[in-house]
Amino acid sequence: MRMNNYFIFDTNTLLSALFNEDSTAGLALKRARISGTLLVSDEIVAEYVIVFSREKFNRWVKMETRIDFIENIISNSISINPAQTITACRDPKDDKYLSLAVSAQASCIITGDKDLLVLHPFDKIPILNPTDFLTVYK
Repeated sequence: MRMNNYFIFDTNTLLSALFNEDSTAGLALKRARISGTLLVSDEIVAEYVIVFSREKFNRWVKMETRIDFIENIISNSISINPAQTITACRDPKDDKYLSLAVSAQASCIITGDKDLLVLHPFDKIPILNPTDFLTVYK
């Protein structure tokens, strides 16, 4: 394992962590914050803000709670704007995670997205679902 661990969470995994902090995604987020540092880019932050602001989530978690959660994630992350743009994912909206991971030499991407998971490993960077992340980073 590296001395400094840098982790990237996709939006849906963070949303799952917020909805249930004791879920696998929630435990993975806790472990990542203890074991290393979260990474974000401007493009990823923009997606976090858009998705977390959707009114359809009001029935589960108040808007204020979602905004506080995502602000906490952003303020406790390192923001890096990728030096290169990667176009390798079958869902082009997910390329931003690969671009950040490669540019920042991330330790891994944590996601439940099959379009990203199928690329594991990408440029020697593991792409793990929350369960596998918890197994690797005990």
